[in-house]
Amino acid sequence: MENFSNYIHSNSILISGIILIIAYIFIAIEKIPKVTVALFGAAITLLLGLLGQNKITDGTFNTGYFINFIDFNVIFLLVSMMIVVAIAARSGMFNWIAIEMLKLTKGNPKLILISLGIFTAIASAFLDNVTTVILVMPITFLIAKELEISPIPFLITEILTSNIGGTATLIGDPPNIIIGSAAGFSFLDFLLELTDIVAFILIVNIAILMLLFRKQLSAKPENMKRVISLDNSKTIADKPLLIRSSIILFLVILGFMLHDVIHIQTCVAAMAGAAFLMLFENPEKIFKEIEWNTIFFFIGLFIIIGGLEHAGGIKLMSEWLLNITGGSQRAASMVILWASGILSGIIDNIPYTATMAPLLLEVQNVMGHDYTHPLWWCLSLGACLGGNMTIIGAAANVIVSETSATEGYPITFLYFLKFGILSTTLSLLMSTIYIWFRFLI
Repeated sequence: MENFSNYIHSNSILISGIILIIAYIFIAIEKIPKVTVALFGAAITLLLGLLGQNKITDGTFNTGYFINFIDFNVIFLLVSMMIVVAIAARSGMFNWIAIEMLKLTKGNPKLILISLGIFTAIASAFLDNVTTVILVMPITFLIAKELEISPIPFLITEILTSNIGGTATLIGDPPNIIIGSAAGFSFLDFLLELTDIVAFILIVNIAILMLLFRKQLSAKPENMKRVISLDNSKTIADKPLLIRSSIILFLVILGFMLHDVIHIQTCVAAMAGAAFLMLFENPEKIFKEIEWNTIFFFIGLFIIIGGLEHAGGIKLMSEWLLNITGGSQRAASMVILWASGILSGIIDNIPYTATMAPLLLEVQNVMGHDYTHPLWWCLSLGACLGGNMTIIGAAANVIVSETSATEGYPITFLYFLKFGILSTTLSLLMSTIYIWFRFLI
């Protein structure tokens, strides 16, 4: 047994790296639920002793204690925002906003595509892209049914714009939550650095989608009138809840924006808002609406990556990155931006970002904060926008495609790929120009 432990210790980088790679492969092929893969990998990491199971060993704090590698800022922010959004959605507020926006289009499919795209992007920036598409899809199917047209152009637009919009803020996309926690960026930092380029990318993508779907965006005049006459008077199911949740949602987001002033972590602001709203709700019902699969996926993933980090594998990878780029900030920025964009389209962008965040921290330890600052934004833009490349690139993509197939409108991998590759390539090209002129000259 002692020989086995010595073998594991002497080959810890190799073994933890193999566990991470195997987990990546199974996450990508989706034959086993990714939460199961992450937890199984985490269990093996602990059973092999790659991370410690005890907080104190021989009277001293264990630096390899597995809990130390779970980023609870990310975990509590995700859970708290899921609670806030789940409670707010029960009032009907999001559906009411969507229907009002659609009625303003007077049933014109082209204007509907624009309004759905913009609404999805904005909502994704302040909620999260998974929650947003879940809220918007029922409206999309309703509109398509009334107009007697395919919902696929709208659904693809919502996938792309949810990932684009989510790029703009700290809470819009899980990769940004990981990056914000690791780099110490505030909600306002994301708004100041990414809002302009994300808005430009959004406009270009919607314009191209309108061009590509132009033949499918036509409806009979009588069907267009049905959309105009949609009754929105009963959409708000609970007015007191609407007022309560709107105030809390506003205060939570305000807390995010004032982080640098009030010095309250985003996860604490979200937790306070969620706790207040829970005072008026049945916890059991609300907790059933939380995406626990996502939460435990994160926890398992943090433990697997923690094993590689503790073994020294992340430090080794950071040294490799600096070697291949010759220490050039420009080269490192471009490598991270494009590698993140391409890889996040092939594998889920969450595990990719969770691996890259500690790597960039190692680079920052060696090269300093000023050198690494643009690299964080390259990682954010690449990971979030790269999620648009394939139908499995981000959680929102998978949810929309599965729901669409259930409704009788399958979106195949290859069909989506045509739009995904075009959107991602253009988005990364625009991001390259932005990063270059914003940080590198």
